[in-house]
Amino acid sequence: MKRHIPNFITSLNLISGCIAVQFAIYGDPVACAICIFCSAIFDFLDGFAARWLNTTSAIGKELDSLADTISFGLAPASLVFSMFKDYPYPEGLFWIAPYLPYTAFIIAAFSAIRLAKFNLDERQHHSFIGMPTPANALLIVGIANAPVLQIAWTTPIWGLIFLFSLIVITSYLLVCELPMFSLKTSSKLPMIFAGSSLVLTISLLIAGFGLLGLAISMLGYILLSIIMEKCSKA
Repeated sequence: MKRHIPNFITSLNLISGCIAVQFAIYGDPVACAICIFCSAIFDFLDGFAARWLNTTSAIGKELDSLADTISFGLAPASLVFSMFKDYPYPEGLFWIAPYLPYTAFIIAAFSAIRLAKFNLDERQHHSFIGMPTPANALLIVGIANAPVLQIAWTTPIWGLIFLFSLIVITSYLLVCELPMFSLKTSSKLPMIFAGSSLVLTISLLIAGFGLLGLAISMLGYILLSIIMEKCSKA
């Protein structure tokens, strides 16, 4: 019975991701963010449960990647799709407005590539190379739900530049060679300290800035990973 527990939790991740897609398409970014955040929690718990119960399996690994593709690839891509739909297109761009939103699904494609690389890359057992898909998804939903940033992506012309930049930058982060620490697998004291600091920081920033704090936290995660990488080479 216990060998099914991690896969059950992974299935909850998948279901939550599917609901997030629905909320994104129907223009409810807050509900979408909540569902993606729940998926991130389930994604953490399924790996923890598998290691604790010693029930890791090949099917669990494949199911995890499939769930993550939906929850942290398709769901945030669908949210950016909706952002394109809400963008006030200038009159000269009306002819292309129905097609531009579909560029958002580049994020989903790069998320799938990142997950495939993770499954095959022997360097990523205890850390990550490139932005983990949950962190990337949380960065996007944080940006999408920050009122102060809505001015950036709803401003004529500049809004399109902002949205395309969001697609390009987040897609690049997923497949770049930037080493990033993992909260799942590392038992080294510096990593534990960094992870605990990150969780505390996320909590404080969300309390102070709402979902904008989520985006700030993910940017802090990137910066902290860069600093730790520099320190490890010093």
